[in-house]
Amino acid sequence: MSNVDTFKSKSTLTVGETDYEIYRLDQVPGSQKLPFSLKVLLENLLRTEDGANITSEHIEALGNWDPSAEPATEIQFTPARVVMQDFTGVPCIVDLATMREKVVELGGSPDQVNPLAPAELVIDHSVQIDHFGTTDAIELNMDMEYKRNGERYQFLRWGQTAFDDFKVVPPGMGIVHQVNIEHLARVVMPREVDGVLRAYPDTLVGTDSHTTMVNGLGVLGWGVGGIEAEAAMLGQPVSMLIPRVVGFKLTGEIPSGVTATDVVLTITDMLRQHGAVGKFVEFYGEGVASVPLANRATIGNMSPEFGSTAAIFPIDEVTIDYMKLTGRSAEQIQLVEDYAKAQGLWHDPSKEVEYSEYIELDLSTVVPSISGPKRPQDRIELSDAKNQFAKDIHNYAQPGEENKSASVTTGDGANFELANGAVAIASITSCTNTSNPSVMMAAGLLARNARKRGLNSKPWVKTSIAPGSKVVTEYYEKANLIEDLEALNFFVVGYGCTTCIGNSGPLEPEISDSIQDNDLAVSAVLSGNRNFEGRISPDVKMNYLASPPLVIAYALAGTMDFDFDNQPLGQDPDGVDVYLKDLWPTPEEVESVIASSISTDMFDSEYGRIFEGDDRWKALQTPEGAIFEWDDESTYVRKPTFFDGMGLETEPVSDLKGARVLAKLGDSVTTDHISPAG
Repeated sequence: MSNVDTFKSKSTLTVGETDYEIYRLDQVPGSQKLPFSLKVLLENLLRTEDGANITSEHIEALGNWDPSAEPATEIQFTPARVVMQDFTGVPCIVDLATMREKVVELGGSPDQVNPLAPAELVIDHSVQIDHFGTTDAIELNMDMEYKRNGERYQFLRWGQTAFDDFKVVPPGMGIVHQVNIEHLARVVMPREVDGVLRAYPDTLVGTDSHTTMVNGLGVLGWGVGGIEAEAAMLGQPVSMLIPRVVGFKLTGEIPSGVTATDVVLTITDMLRQHGAVGKFVEFYGEGVASVPLANRATIGNMSPEFGSTAAIFPIDEVTIDYMKLTGRSAEQIQLVEDYAKAQGLWHDPSKEVEYSEYIELDLSTVVPSISGPKRPQDRIELSDAKNQFAKDIHNYAQPGEENKSASVTTGDGANFELANGAVAIASITSCTNTSNPSVMMAAGLLARNARKRGLNSKPWVKTSIAPGSKVVTEYYEKANLIEDLEALNFFVVGYGCTTCIGNSGPLEPEISDSIQDNDLAVSAVLSGNRNFEGRISPDVKMNYLASPPLVIAYALAGTMDFDFDNQPLGQDPDGVDVYLKDLWPTPEEVESVIASSISTDMFDSEYGRIFEGDDRWKALQTPEGAIFEWDDESTYVRKPTFFDGMGLETEPVSDLKGARVLAKLGDSVTTDHISPAG
């Protein structure tokens, strides 16, 4: 159906030499007072108004939004694009392949079946840390990844060539959400529609809950199930109620020694207590301008952990500077700035906006924190971590066995006591933090300082770094920090979700056997966003989220039963006690290394070849042609039966009878208790 344009909002925006068709928000009464996120929804309705599914009444309801009212008006939101990861994206492509076959069977052309909204799939959830602690760990892990997933990768590589508007980022390139903010996100979409070049806000749905990371760029989007994502790919809108919007005011500046991870764990704690489920959270106030883009993305990423649908920052100079850093074109950057300013989407802290609820954080009050042992919102101030561990261990060890330990001798001859609370896994992982140069550089500098003082990770700790993009390794190399990290046994093991999704890989057999035989309660420390029971490793009962530098600190300590303020991490060659405060880099040091080590050309070179893949990808035996050749012997990719018996005439939908409950679940039971990827 063509656009109705009741509000006469269709207009032209000229950027440089190029004209874009836009739908002006100021044509709708009340729009100027709306929160940023609702303005994005309003433009979506203006542009898709068809007089049937989306009417002038829907647009007026949004313009007249009452912040205090409970959500009651249902609207249809049409995302500009879809982003997927490899586990949850495969069924969508299987369905498209099956549709093509059916269309041919009914006398049509297979080329009629393509995504209507641009779709991008990043293969990032399949690499597992089988190998660690060596320079060749990454190659060995990638070899294993292809061995395990070759059939699935062949199918996705076929899809990459067969469908229009569908792109695949091959394995070993990065994590979907980091690739999204560093390269895929447009912020403002330029797209030709019916022969006219149109500009509109970049919006999306993704088949992964942490899609909200892109909210840090001012892009509205969130995670959905595969069925909703597939519908969006086929041009179907997402049905939703106009939400309540929580205004989250940021003031002050982050103090020295505090990281973006500490801020996001504090925000998660605050919003869980406040209640944000089903709401949009929007950051505003004078303090917003001082929040770096990487920190905004870290906060947006953890939106599912505090329960909100989205957690968005508006577009401003910080957005523009990040787009420049990450190598977006000058034309695109100018379009984003001009469009945002023309539409009232540019952040102006002096303009009064109405919100449903208000919450405020003075960033100067944030203190170093971790969270655990089983939920992201269970925040613990680092200074209280040892005391809290003493309380929590009672829930994991048998009564009277809180201090239990066992002797272990590993295959390489190392001998040690493995005790309850031992850190068995220390992993710098997950796009939440690996996208953030300030915390990644802090980790590298802490490793350098520890190496200088002669400290090392404890022999029972499985250590790893799994960046969310290759740019991280490139800037580590330029800053000469790789050797320092490797000296502490932190080697790059892969580019993907790894530990954060539970792909931490097996512990050394002697350690695993000792844990199981003696029923030890050991722990994992990771720079991720989820730490539910059983998610990280079947051998590990207690899981803690921490910033990358603290991951290294805990690898040096080797146990959660540790007080960083009062216990030394070890002694240097002169016999002098070394404390965490002696190793922690200053903010000035971190900023100086970032300034000298990170440049736009790194993003240009890595993302210039993002869709190509390595030799393994290129060597895959891939079917050709518009129709996929199903393998009847396959145990993984099988042709679905949805379209069996379907003719050109549609049958009316009939009632379902005899349906029954498959699973009735209690509070705090998540998909993680079934499978982190499922």
